[in-house]
Amino acid sequence: MDTSEKDFLNRYLRKARRELLDTLDGLTEAQVRRPMTGTGTNLLGLVKHVATVEIGYFGGVFGRPEPDLPWAADDADVNADMWATAEESREQILALQEESVRIAEATIAELDLDAVGHVPWWGERGAVTLRQILVHVGFEVSRHAGHADIVRELLDERAGHGDGNLAELDTVQWSAYRARLAEVASSFDPIGEGA
Repeated sequence: MDTSEKDFLNRYLRKARRELLDTLDGLTEAQVRRPMTGTGTNLLGLVKHVATVEIGYFGGVFGRPEPDLPWAADDADVNADMWATAEESREQILALQEESVRIAEATIAELDLDAVGHVPWWGERGAVTLRQILVHVGFEVSRHAGHADIVRELLDERAGHGDGNLAELDTVQWSAYRARLAEVASSFDPIGEGA
């Protein structure tokens, strides 16, 4: 039971990672770095953040070796893990992501789901099991993969992963669909200032 449950949880984590990385395909260096929201969300930053998260949760939380990440230090700039500096190349961030996967996969393979770790930044509730961390990180990576989907759509209107979870409509159909939604939303705007 332990192995199949572990495999099940890890399968979803791997899928979320692939979907996150897929959002970078075919984009320029500028596009993967471009902040697309009011809080600066950008694709390469999401990959850097997720790699940092996986290294922390599957490395240090279980007392396993992890690389030194200057942007994860207590004195680092706010949100330093959410964007790539001009000195950090796409290739370096992708190499970091590969290292984070290596650390995660080794921890998942070598420890039982009931293995105990400690998350220092969670305070009193910091005692955790590998099972909890697999669920937590799987949720975190999936959440950010969803963010990346939206950022990618804002960049070049590419949406979905061809997995059947998004209707396959052509440009005209999507435009009509969006217009219908905008019309409904406008009907709730009391002063007629809909988007």
